[in-house]
Amino acid sequence: MRGSDERSGSLFSYVDLESRVRRDHPLRPIREIVNAALTGLSTDFETIYAAGVGRPSIPPERLLRALLLQAFYGIRSERQIMERLDYDLLFRWFVGLGVDDAAWDQTTFGKNRDRLLGGDIAHKFLAAVLAHPKVKRLLSSEHFSVDGTLIEAWASMKSFRPKDGSGEPPTSGRNGERDFHGEAPANATHESATDPDARLFRKGPGREARLCFMGHALMENRNGLVVDACLTKADGHAERIAALHMIEPRADRPGRITLGADKGYDAEDFVNELRAMNVAPHVAAKARRSAVDGRTTRHAGYKVSQIIRKRIEEVFGWTKSAAGFRKTRHRGLARVGWQFTFTLAAYNLIRLPKLLAASS
Repeated sequence: MRGSDERSGSLFSYVDLESRVRRDHPLRPIREIVNAALTGLSTDFETIYAAGVGRPSIPPERLLRALLLQAFYGIRSERQIMERLDYDLLFRWFVGLGVDDAAWDQTTFGKNRDRLLGGDIAHKFLAAVLAHPKVKRLLSSEHFSVDGTLIEAWASMKSFRPKDGSGEPPTSGRNGERDFHGEAPANATHESATDPDARLFRKGPGREARLCFMGHALMENRNGLVVDACLTKADGHAERIAALHMIEPRADRPGRITLGADKGYDAEDFVNELRAMNVAPHVAAKARRSAVDGRTTRHAGYKVSQIIRKRIEEVFGWTKSAAGFRKTRHRGLARVGWQFTFTLAAYNLIRLPKLLAASS
């Protein structure tokens, strides 16, 4: 049964959380937008939480606010976030716990969190944040950039074994790793027993092969906010498919839009698909056999896109360093994808206080 997010003050407490958080604290405008987005998801929460049976759950709104704090402050474990909620008044205020309310234990928190991971709440939350009137006016509807980043799977190389069950793990010793010659054959014949959706991927010659996923982000170019995200298996060719999937809904408009990308997207099929959608392919051109020609590169806007598109690395940098998402805490494409999208929504939110102040 879905728990209630209604705040209830204590008759015997001398601590007013609202008054203890300074008026100019950056979490205040964030919480305003978060609460509006969560209110819009109420019907979705009702669908997830069957009413009338069992004990009330952790209110999904409070759970998602706690997950946002995990990303904002780079808190890796459920135990640590529960400890902060026990003593930190700012955390209690943001989540919606009263000063006398008991913090949840990590097991209860984990079970309730897992209930949300099965749906598309993360994407809907991202969309709801972007639709907020204060946020919507910050976004470009014409100019975008796309890129992908590797997310290390929660699976060790020792779990990468033949699919037919034969042989031993492809490692020797406790922490040894085997040098696979050719990723495609290895992925075709082997999979991780821990996370079958993870794929063996080597970023470049001489680089260590790891079990990974590939996260993709679509960024608008006015303020560098993420407007869409998805996660795929790291199979080496999903980047362009994901980019087309994310840009297509935004191309459904009378005027032409632009999409900036690095050389990894310089492929004839991809460029032609963009042009068919009326999307200008502002893709970095290869020195030889580039699919991008003078029709695109001669325009001043192309050079601007090449500069701005690099800001998407700031998104991935924050996601991996500040938010601690260099390696996932979940298993399976759907769950890791949920975490990736939600973390990028957190990135947008952490940037909003300064952007809103500058635009006011």
